[in-house]
Amino acid sequence: MLQEYFSDLTDVRQSGKVRHNLLEVVVMTICAVIAGCDVWEDIVDFCRVKEKWFIESLNMKLENGIPSHDTMQRIWGMILPEEFERSFRSWVASVCRPTSGEIISVDGKTIRGSADQQRHPIHLVSAWAHQQQLVLGQIATDEKSNEITAVPSLLDTLDIAGCVITADAISCQKEIARRIPEKGADYVLGLKDNQPTLRRETQEYFNAAREDRHLYPEIENTQTSEKGHGRIEIRDYFLTKDLGWLGGRAQWSCLNGLGMVHATVTTRDKVTEERRFYITSLTGVEQFADAVRAHWGIEHSLHWCRDMTFREDYSRTRKDYSAENMAVVRHLALDILKQYPEKISLARKRRRCSYDDAFLANVLRFVHA
Repeated sequence: MLQEYFSDLTDVRQSGKVRHNLLEVVVMTICAVIAGCDVWEDIVDFCRVKEKWFIESLNMKLENGIPSHDTMQRIWGMILPEEFERSFRSWVASVCRPTSGEIISVDGKTIRGSADQQRHPIHLVSAWAHQQQLVLGQIATDEKSNEITAVPSLLDTLDIAGCVITADAISCQKEIARRIPEKGADYVLGLKDNQPTLRRETQEYFNAAREDRHLYPEIENTQTSEKGHGRIEIRDYFLTKDLGWLGGRAQWSCLNGLGMVHATVTTRDKVTEERRFYITSLTGVEQFADAVRAHWGIEHSLHWCRDMTFREDYSRTRKDYSAENMAVVRHLALDILKQYPEKISLARKRRRCSYDDAFLANVLRFVHA
């Protein structure tokens, strides 16, 4: 059960003033967030209604009842984020089933409601495993620009051997490209104007190839087509491993290929086209295409769920460490709900957990069955 993974959290409160058990507060909050509670008042209301269930089903003592919402927030503001994140990763390791070739997307998202006049909003960099539909870990920074230093730190906490790491252009840095192969993984990194020379040379190469493909037989190509919601999207993926002409290639660790994706979107009213460029350690165009598609999917699989299902951008939690810690709680709740195999939406799973005690118990038990 959840309790064993968070039992080592340091309680920094003054011992003589402690009325509520830290582990019980942590587990109750996680259950409440799973069950659809997104603000402190709702979390406390849920806990009060479920007090008897917590005692009977989760063996809690709750010697002083349920804390107030102010007390609950104050407790979460004192929990050390590094410890809570480490406990979260320990829980993930217990349910994660590593698979060769797993695509792990690293991407950042700003929690807009965490800002006030004294502090910037928290920017959370997360690692998302596509096949397993799991958040593997996260690191909070004060600004998006800090994502460059956060990504290597996040990767250092994860076992990524045999996986493919995808990331946006902000992570297209020599240090990140070096760190990933050192951990036994491959990479696909977006390429934009933060690497102007490399971007220009790559674009010129593929532009010339589009003019006369016969002069560039080394380029591999594959295509995908998707239709739905009144639109047709055709994506052409191109990959070259012939990099002898590329200046500065040796500065990039395990740089085996340059890629381009040409997307054509057709709707009733118009046709739009877009090209994106990438650097990669991969050598096959099909694997490259799979990695690029998977990275685009993080927007719906993770960011959209955090915004629409968990209403993260509306969260006004911001005091002390509470915003950072509650972001991890939402990730934990998302992981648990994603793993439960009931074929219903996440929003419906949350609602059902709120009124069906047996269903909530099954959701909590399933991940360790």
